[in-house]
Amino acid sequence: MVVPALNEAARIADVVRHALADPATAEVVVIDDSSIDDTVALARAAGARVATSAMLGKGASMRDGALTAGHELLVFLDGDLAGLRPGVVSDLARPLAEDRADFVKARFGRSGGRVTELTAKPMLKVFFPEISHFSQPLGGLIAARRSLLRALAFEDGYGVDVGLLIDAHRAGARLAEVDIGSLEHDSQPLVDLALMANEVSRVIYQRAKAAGRLHVEQIAAMHETQRQAAAALDYILTRRRGRTRLLLLDMDGTITPERFVVQLARATGVEAALEALMDRPSQDSATRSQRIAALFRFVHQQQFERVAREMPLRQGVVNWVNCMRRAGFMVGVVSDSWFVAADILRRRVFADFALAHTLQFDGEVCSGVVHLNPAFMPMVAGEKPELCKSHVIRRFRGDPGEPRVQEVWAIGDNDNDLGMLREADRAFVVEPKSPHLKHEADAPQVGSFEDLMLHVPKGRGVPSASEGARASGG
Repeated sequence: MVVPALNEAARIADVVRHALADPATAEVVVIDDSSIDDTVALARAAGARVATSAMLGKGASMRDGALTAGHELLVFLDGDLAGLRPGVVSDLARPLAEDRADFVKARFGRSGGRVTELTAKPMLKVFFPEISHFSQPLGGLIAARRSLLRALAFEDGYGVDVGLLIDAHRAGARLAEVDIGSLEHDSQPLVDLALMANEVSRVIYQRAKAAGRLHVEQIAAMHETQRQAAAALDYILTRRRGRTRLLLLDMDGTITPERFVVQLARATGVEAALEALMDRPSQDSATRSQRIAALFRFVHQQQFERVAREMPLRQGVVNWVNCMRRAGFMVGVVSDSWFVAADILRRRVFADFALAHTLQFDGEVCSGVVHLNPAFMPMVAGEKPELCKSHVIRRFRGDPGEPRVQEVWAIGDNDNDLGMLREADRAFVVEPKSPHLKHEADAPQVGSFEDLMLHVPKGRGVPSASEGARASGG
C-alpha cells in the first residue's frame, strides 16, 4: 500500500496502523514530500517504510510509490484520512485479486466536494461520458495493478487522480468502483479550490484533445452541464457545513408578488398560450411543466435572466433572510419554476441555495426541454405524490452528514406549497392565493416579511424588527 504525504503528522500514524491491520496489506510505503513536521518519524514508528519523493507534488509521490512498492496489486490512501472502517484495503484490492478489474476507484460519502460536482463531473459528462458515473473522480483512494500504473502518465498537481482515471480508461483497462462507506477528510481552503478547479479543467481538456473530443460545441455543452450541476441537491448538501436548521422559501408569490413564468410570457408575447396551460387540475405537474417549457423554445437565456433580475421582491424579504441566516439557518429558495430564474432570485435575497427544475439551453438558447429535479421526487419508488416540495425536506432530513438536520421552517403562498408546509416543523403562509391554504397547512398567515420579523429566533447578532426595518430602508 502507498500513502503520499506532506505534513500529515496529525493523522499519518493512524492511517499506517489502520492499513497494516488489514489482512490484505503486505507493506505500507509512505512517500514523503519533504515534510517539515513529524510525518516521517511517526510513519516509521507506526510500521511504514518511508521514501522521499523525487519532487514536490502528489502526482510525483504517487509515481514514486508505484516505482518503489514491491507488489503488483497496489492500494493508495491519503495521509489525512480519518473514520476509515476496517477492511478498506481488502475491499479496494478485491476486484484486482479476483481479476475483475485493473483499476479501482473508491466511492465514499453522499457526494463529492465543490470542484468534483461543479468542475470534474460536468466535464466528464461531456467529454468522457463512459466514465462520468464515477462518484469520486478526484478521490485519491484507488487500487490498481502496478504494471498498469507504470504505463500511465502522472500529473504533478491536483489533476493526477482524474488524469489516471481517464488514461486507464483510454488504455482499455477494466474499471471498477467500490463503496467504502463514509470517512473524514481535511477540506481545502478556498484559494486551493480555485487552483484545483483550474488544474482539473486543464487535465480533462488535455485528455479530451488527445482523444479528438475537444470541440467548441462540447465546451458550450460543458458550461451548460456545470450550470445544471449547481441545482443538484448533492452539491447543495456539501455546503450545509454543519448547520442543523433549514428555512425553505417558495419563490413565486412568496418572495416575489408575481409569478416568474407569467412575467416571462408577457415579455415574450405568449401570455395567451400560457394562460391556457396554467393551473389545469387535470394535468399532472410533470406534464404541465414540460408543456409550459415548450412555449419558450428559442428564447435566449439572457431574456430569462433579465426578467428574473427585474421582478419586484416582497418588502422586507432580504432582511428576513439575513436575520434567519444569522440565527443559524441554511436558507434556500425552492420553486416549481426553473433554476435559471430561481438562482438569480435567491442571490437577490442572499439565500444560500436554490432548488428548481432545469431548462436545457443549447448555445444559450432555450431548447424547450425541462429536466425535473430529482430532489422533488420521492425517496422511495412509487411513493405519492410523485412531484412535491415535501420530498425536498425529507431528503434534507435523510442527509447522513453530521450533525443531522434538526429543524425545518417553510414559507409558501399556494396549494403547490401545501406538502412542504405540512412537512416542515414550523410553517407560515404569506398572503395565501388559495382560501383554504391556511387551514389545510395548519400554518399562521402573515401579511408581509416584516410581520415575520417577530418570529426570528433570538440568537447572536440578530437585529430587532425596528433595526431591521432601518437596515432595509423601511
